[in-house]
Amino acid sequence: MYCRQAEEEGAVVLPTDIDKTQAGRNYPVCISQLLTIMATTVMESIGRVFISLQQIRQFPQLLTDAAPSMPGTVRDTEVPSYFRERYVCTGYRPLNQNWRYYFLSLFQRHNETLNIWTHLVAFLVLLIKLCQLTETVDFISDRHSWPLLILVLSSLTYSAFSVVAHLLGGKSDLAHYCFYFLDYVGVAQYQYGSAVVHFYYAVDESVHGLVSGIFMPTAAILSCLSCLGCCYGKYCNHSLPTWVRKVCQVVPSALAYSWDISPVAKRLFFWSSSDPAIIYHFGQVAFFLSCAFFFTCPLLERCFPGRCDFVGQSHQIFHVFLSCCTLCQIHASYLDFVGRRKLYSSLHGSGDAVLFVGLYVVTLIMCVGIAALMLRKVKQVLDFKLKSK
Repeated sequence: MYCRQAEEEGAVVLPTDIDKTQAGRNYPVCISQLLTIMATTVMESIGRVFISLQQIRQFPQLLTDAAPSMPGTVRDTEVPSYFRERYVCTGYRPLNQNWRYYFLSLFQRHNETLNIWTHLVAFLVLLIKLCQLTETVDFISDRHSWPLLILVLSSLTYSAFSVVAHLLGGKSDLAHYCFYFLDYVGVAQYQYGSAVVHFYYAVDESVHGLVSGIFMPTAAILSCLSCLGCCYGKYCNHSLPTWVRKVCQVVPSALAYSWDISPVAKRLFFWSSSDPAIIYHFGQVAFFLSCAFFFTCPLLERCFPGRCDFVGQSHQIFHVFLSCCTLCQIHASYLDFVGRRKLYSSLHGSGDAVLFVGLYVVTLIMCVGIAALMLRKVKQVLDFKLKSK
């Protein structure tokens, strides 16, 4: 009786004191049915979650089926030589498709998919980090916080430019150079952002006295040279071997990073366990060295040619390590901003932050000008090749 009543009313009715004998006989049956109902509900929920996960995994294929006009990927022999990556044989997107194809390729399986998503995820993480910092740091009224803001904004910029380059750089010859030159502008202005936080927050008094007048101007010049080297390397790669591009990109960037990290060098050599930021400074150096290795040496592709066309490319690992380097750098700079305020307030006047912001804008404009100049030279070469056909 009680089980039937529970089923009709959708609830379990407990026995009353009047009918305890009958309740004692039927109560185990009710518990058994209740457990059966609960188990069925749980299994249905698990089934729905499993179906949802299966649908998520099938989303790229569903997207491709919904847009049958999207062509598949092609081999390296079907794209220009300067589009190719060493030991990556397949997974290239065909050129000269409409813009919709390249935007939708965000969800397509090709050899740039993980390059796009690694920095897209990094961009979102950095955006969350900025929102967290705004809860504790007054970026408007406190001028001493402006170098930290430059670092975060420059990090967001380089990750966004990288996403755009890897997503849209396969559209055409000119688009390839245009978007990758934009990517190099992002890298150069991020190098300036790294320099300003290290010089402003992490520098010791003795080092500051030696380089106070030349450090930031030199950092700005090295950032511009890094942009020039990367753009020129890409431009030369149109007719010269790939290693020329790597040399032109790695050497200026290595010089810039060596100069940018120099204010922290003394703290790294004489590290103290009482310094909460030092472990993150060690982390950013370790991640940067890993970045440099994987950017320069396509180790996995060379060892397993043809097996890393979609997953496992050195450039994908480079993206991950660079994002980790940036996050370590931001957190270390925040800890220095909080814990070393008395020191850097005495070293830097109230106008220094304004000066460094202005120098950042000048550096960004200079890098954009360099990229535009190199793009003009590229366009001349492409026009000449088109006319000579």
